[in-house]
Amino acid sequence: MSNLNKYVSFIWYYRMRKLVFAPILIGVMLLSLPSFAQGDAKAGARLDVRQITIGDQARLFLEVQNSSSTARVQWAVIPDSFNKLEVVEKGKIDTFKQGGTITYRQRLLITGWDSGLYKVPSFSFSVIPGTGAPYTIQSDSFMLMVNTVAVDTTKGFKGIKGIIYVKNTWLDYIWVIIGAVVFIVLMIFVILYFVRNRRAKPAVAQGPTETLQEFTLRLLNALDGRQLWQKKQVKEYYIELTDIIRNYIEARFETSAMELTTDEILAKALEHKEMVKYYDILSEILHTADLAKFAKFQPLPQEHIDAMQKSKQFVATSVPVVAPMAAPGNNTDTDNNTGKSNPTA
Repeated sequence: MSNLNKYVSFIWYYRMRKLVFAPILIGVMLLSLPSFAQGDAKAGARLDVRQITIGDQARLFLEVQNSSSTARVQWAVIPDSFNKLEVVEKGKIDTFKQGGTITYRQRLLITGWDSGLYKVPSFSFSVIPGTGAPYTIQSDSFMLMVNTVAVDTTKGFKGIKGIIYVKNTWLDYIWVIIGAVVFIVLMIFVILYFVRNRRAKPAVAQGPTETLQEFTLRLLNALDGRQLWQKKQVKEYYIELTDIIRNYIEARFETSAMELTTDEILAKALEHKEMVKYYDILSEILHTADLAKFAKFQPLPQEHIDAMQKSKQFVATSVPVVAPMAAPGNNTDTDNNTGKSNPTA
């Protein structure tokens, strides 16, 4: 019986020990899990000053170190103001890598517009590991004293002073004077340089000028050398021939011809005191050309040759006559009616 009691007591003790130590073991394991997870990342903060004057700025440095290559840090949301403190500027988040640790840093400028002791809160950062549940880390919090401007109340209030004008001296314009002097010296140097190095341009040798008759005869000879009518290009031959003659008439006799018909040109020739003597030769050239161009008339070979020769004759014989200038000291007068020269007394 005693042995049975001992056995029952042993079983009861063993079961009770399991019931008591199992929850304790589970609790210890649960408490140790966050410490392992949070060991991969940690957050920190630093405030460069603990008190400022109203309107001054304090610098708050936030820093997160992550030693896990697979974990991702989600940065804290920074409000524009907190606890009567205002965030003036949010710097960019800089990243530094040293060994297997990645460090994230951000600088904040904060200020206060009312005196008092205010709390800079802690900021929460989310860490998302590659495996496992996300967790949160927090930075430290600080107290910041904002002081008011010291005012001596024993002294009376003073009014606002007006604008005080300061007299300018020549020293205020010293750099303008130096710049002007340097500019003038440079301009003088440049002018002297170009004056001394200027070379007379060599005279360009001008060739003999070509007269209107020489130019026109050269065009006629070139047309004759192309032998258009010999190549059965009769119409083209007379088109170019009449264009040369019409251009010559406009330049030599200063009358329109390019846009006129043959009859209109001949009518002008009868009225022009210089062209009238060339009426017959112009009539033969232009009428022969009109028959070849418009009536499909085929002139004989001799007629082609005659048209070219008469054109050259017209140009060569219509050279303008220049009246000779009277020699200095000539005291004779010419009678316009008789052509005689009468000596003067």
